[in-house]
Formats: sequence, C-alpha cells, structure tokens
Amino acid sequence: MPVACCRLAFGYPSRHILADLVARSRALRGTAWALVAAGIAAPAVRRRLRLPKPVVAAAAWSAPVAMCVAVPRSRARDAAVCLMQMWAYVAMYEMPNDDPEALEARVHVDYPVRIDRAIGMGEIPGVRLQRLLRHPEGRFRAPEKLLAWTHWVWFAVPHGAVLYLLLRRRDQFPRGATMVYATFDLGVLCYWLIPTAPPWYAAQAGRLSPAEEDAEIPLQRMMLDYGREFWKDRWDALYDGLAGNPLAAMPSLHFATSITAAHVLSDAGRAQGIAGWAYAGTLGVALVYLGEHYVTDLIAGLALAEGVRAAAPAATPLLRRLSGAIRAIERRAHPA
Repeated sequence: MPVACCRLAFGYPSRHILADLVARSRALRGTAWALVAAGIAAPAVRRRLRLPKPVVAAAAWSAPVAMCVAVPRSRARDAAVCLMQMWAYVAMYEMPNDDPEALEARVHVDYPVRIDRAIGMGEIPGVRLQRLLRHPEGRFRAPEKLLAWTHWVWFAVPHGAVLYLLLRRRDQFPRGATMVYATFDLGVLCYWLIPTAPPWYAAQAGRLSPAEEDAEIPLQRMMLDYGREFWKDRWDALYDGLAGNPLAAMPSLHFATSITAAHVLSDAGRAQGIAGWAYAGTLGVALVYLGEHYVTDLIAGLALAEGVRAAAPAATPLLRRLSGAIRAIERRAHPA
C-alpha cells in the first residue's frame, strides 16, 4: 500500500494536505497581523489622513480580536489584547474632540447643574465643599494633595486590577477583564451621544452663578492648580498628553471603572476588595471636591458599573459563543 494511502487510512494527513493546512494557517495569521497593524495605525494617523470616523472605529475595534488569532494564547497575548482594547477606547474617546468647535456647539452644560443643585439643596456639592474646606489663600494642604494624587493614579487602577487577575487569578481574568473594559466601552458611547461638560467648564462659562454676582469663578479646577505647583514645567506636556476630550463627563468613567474594578477585586478576595472599595470611595470625593465631576456624573457612573455587573449573567452565553468562534479560528491559524 502506498505511503500516502497508509497515512490516510491510519488518520495521518498526506503531504499535500499538510501543505494546504500550513498555507491556510499562514494566510489566517497574515490577515490577522494586517488587521492588528491597521488597528494600531488608524487612530494614530486619523487626523493627518482625515480618515472617516467609522473607518477608524472599525479598524481599532478589530485589532484586539485579530490579535487573538495572530498569536497563540498566553499571558503576554492577553495583556496585548487589553492594550489594544484601550487603544481603541482612547481613539473613540478623543474623536469627538477632533473638531472642538462642533463639539462645543452640541455639548450639554445645564442639565447636570440643575440636578446637582437639587442634590445640594440649592448649591452644587462641589462649590459647597470648596467653599467650606479650601484654604482661603488657595494653598494646598495634605488632604487635597492626597485627593489630587487619587485622581491621577486612576489611569493605572482599573488596568492594575485586570493585571492582578491575569497574574494571580487567571481563572477570573476573562470575566473581570470583560467587565472592566465593557464599562469603558459603554461609557464612551455616552460621550458620543450626549456630550456633557464637567463642572469646571460650567463655572468658566458662568453657568454656576448668576451674572449679577462678582466675577470670581465659584468653582476652581484644583487639579490643574496643584499640577502646576507639583510638576512645574513638566505639567503642560503631561496635561496635553492626557486631556483628549475635555467635554466628556457623563457618566464619570473615572468612578464607573473604579467601581467595576472594586467588584472584580472583591471577587478575588476580601483584602483586595477592601482596597478597591476604599480607592473608589476616595476617588468619588476627589472628583467632586476638585471640580472634575458633578455628583450626578458619579451616580450615572455607579449605575453604569452596576448595570454591567447585573447584565453579565445574561450576556455570558453570547460571549462564550463568540469566544468559541474566535478560538476555532485561532486553532486553524495555529494547528498543532
């Protein structure tokens, strides 16, 4: 019996079949890497090339999925997928501000002021807190410095929680990462649909105090003042690198993602949960006191985080089917 027939008879593929499998797997990996490259490049060059926003969004969101096909699963691959997911989020977060004048023309300023005035019984809580607690000469005391740093370190906290799961609670990583990044992604949709100004913007626009009052702005953006004091000449570069869209306040994704991170850390252990909730509570105070968010923004952020958590059981079957489909393609791209 010919060797090829023996191989087929005993379940071994022929040389031609093997060659075909190898060619197809290479083609899948090549396509996946091309999508990854496009997803990385499109947000970076969108302004220069004037790429349409739907093209940028499609390219950016396809990159994390493509990375799952391009590289076999590992901790490093999972970390890369999370980074690409956030690269797509940053693109979506910044794109409404590519035309600042158009964004300002459609931004909502007054409705959170009205709601926060009702919550604060006639005065928004941020103004009330600054009037009661801020140093009369504007000097920064230790509690205010702590609140400013609590705000700044947020850029690492949700991702730090995901990284902790990846390194120490691998079985909890898929669910935890999905919840954290779903909170980011659903929140950024609100920034497109209902762009809403933060309280410091409303204060500068004269929306927090009647016109007949003195010209002093009733709410200071204390994070900027302390940033200039602490970082000195480096502050402008730091701020410009992080301030991609100043008119994206509703809901507060600072608060929402910190709440979600606290939940996933609580699932990992009691001590981790205590740390997560302590941070989220401190951040909530910081965001209001420093003039970054309304209490209304925090309530919306809390609702978003709790909604993501509540929807997780219902969404799990669909997500598992999608994950299974991606893994099937991954197996074809990386045959044993």
